[in-house]
Amino acid sequence: MRGAVIHAPGDVRFETLDDPKIVHPTDAVIRTVATCVCGSDLWPYRGLEPIGDPHPMGHEYVGVVEEVGSEVTSVTPGQFVVGSFATSDNTCANCRGGWQSSCLHREFMSTCQADYVRIPNAQGTLVATDGHPDGEFVPGLLAVSDVMGTGWYAALAAEVKPGSTAVVVGDGAVGLCGVIAAKELGAERIIAMSRHASRQKLALEFGATDIVTERGDEGVAQVKDLTAGLGADSVLECVGTPEAMRQALHTARPGGNVGFVGVPHEVAVDGQELFFSHVGLRGGPAPVRRYLPELIDLVLSGRIDPGKVFDLTLPLEQVAEGYQAMDERRAIKTLLKP
Repeated sequence: MRGAVIHAPGDVRFETLDDPKIVHPTDAVIRTVATCVCGSDLWPYRGLEPIGDPHPMGHEYVGVVEEVGSEVTSVTPGQFVVGSFATSDNTCANCRGGWQSSCLHREFMSTCQADYVRIPNAQGTLVATDGHPDGEFVPGLLAVSDVMGTGWYAALAAEVKPGSTAVVVGDGAVGLCGVIAAKELGAERIIAMSRHASRQKLALEFGATDIVTERGDEGVAQVKDLTAGLGADSVLECVGTPEAMRQALHTARPGGNVGFVGVPHEVAVDGQELFFSHVGLRGGPAPVRRYLPELIDLVLSGRIDPGKVFDLTLPLEQVAEGYQAMDERRAIKTLLKP
């Protein structure tokens, strides 16, 4: 088969790889219908995470089941499936508690920018749709496998409630999906922090009521001005940098909550400052599997359309261009079609 392999910062190649096989009886192999480049893939691409030896890339996927292991009964060959970037057995104590991304048998997906993918823990990870969805729904379902599920978790972790005010820090695909989530959870006011016109437009389409272009102290001051000097009830931190975390914590009101889902890079939180702020802080890898059935229904019913975050579609063989376009901010998110 063919797939993306990262060799060094800025060096992603489309290569011939070994076909995936059933290794454990809990595995499945799927043929990818669509995959994509994630914002988190840009960390190693930009040289901000070690790469080590060349290795495949990608953790977002939808596809058709080709083969299942002997212990997999929840899906069968021929079904269209959506899965999470973090696999889970969906039966351990952590999974039963709703924290599938901390499954005791968790494996993170990392080979999905390819024609075929082996899915560990397939029994608990994959969710089949009723029949094969029309092509128009595929981008939205692909978004559900990570960025929509992650944005949803950010809103829940920040305790967005009906009638509340939410701030979204970050205008990438996760942040934009966080706007969708805040809207669905009933936020009355949604302040999106963005400097990019195309992303601002999409944020407003998804339900944002205000746009703040300033960052740092100026951005915090703008949010305070919009909230009568108080700050937001809920803040979704969807970037993972020290600046984004600081901005999130400072724009939350006393008693407010920050949900952080941007993978932290050199982020440190001042315990003394957090203590006196009365701000709650929760984050981590999103338990996407918990939300898959609900989010799949929301997409297929047409209630939400997170697939709009894909503003560039390329054949899988042009994966290197997909990375470059996102790195240069010519694209919010690249969808790849095998």
